[in-house]
Amino acid sequence: MTEIMLPPFREFASIARLSRDMIVTEKIDGTNAQVTITEDGRVLAGSRNRWITPESDNFGFARWVKEHEKELFTMLGLGTHFGEWWGSGIQRRYGLAEKRFSLFNVGKWEDPAVRPTCCHVVPVLYRGVFDTEKIEGELSALAVGGSVAAPGFMQPEGVVIYHTKSNTLFKKTLEKNDGHKGSAK
Repeated sequence: MTEIMLPPFREFASIARLSRDMIVTEKIDGTNAQVTITEDGRVLAGSRNRWITPESDNFGFARWVKEHEKELFTMLGLGTHFGEWWGSGIQRRYGLAEKRFSLFNVGKWEDPAVRPTCCHVVPVLYRGVFDTEKIEGELSALAVGGSVAAPGFMQPEGVVIYHTKSNTLFKKTLEKNDGHKGSAK
């Protein structure tokens, strides 16, 4: 009797309900960065797509991580911690004389008492049930009132929407929202 070979079975993923909580934060225009604390005690700096070092850096982020290594190790703990490296000399600059690292995970790092003093966190603009009108309202508020992350800066980039149930991020920008990031070049 010949055995029939079947392809690997693939389950259909569960579908998240849209009308669940979302967190809307300000999208900061800098460069994506990460700090990774390894089980063997190393503190690593990374960009969006590579490890960086003070000798092969990305706008000085690896040097900054090295300077703050002890505090980052102690306060962040094991794992990878994503954020935006922004400010002086990076993208929009936000009128700042310094650079800042703003962590993305607001659920964990929003309280200043639990995060390293050298780190900021992206500003939360809205928390509640998914609602496109709320998203548009927060975009309008940024357009009129300017950046929440850097008060007084009147050209904020936009918002990031985190849909909690699906664990998915979306973004909406104030300028060129319909094109791919690289399409403006």
